[in-house]
Amino acid sequence: MSEQNLNAEEHIRRLRWHCRRGIKEVEVLLVPFFEERYTQLNPQDQQRFELLLEQHDVDMFEWFTHRSKPEDPDLAHIVSLVLSRVGS
Repeated sequence: MSEQNLNAEEHIRRLRWHCRRGIKEVEVLLVPFFEERYTQLNPQDQQRFELLLEQHDVDMFEWFTHRSKPEDPDLAHIVSLVLSRVGS
């Protein structure tokens, strides 16, 4: 296996781990979205998802429960994609 493949696999493992959160309501949205959709996202949306993982759990909880919206348009876009998985 090439070093590039190992690095890609390690990156995926780390992202999967970062989907695990302290607030269960956030985790139950992130983990399935990651497992089912991440690899199918275009590179820009993959970057947006990784940016989302850098956010605080409380902020994500507020966004996922429609109590507030991210000010950053990139975060708003990926939050919308995550929430659209629930609607489908």
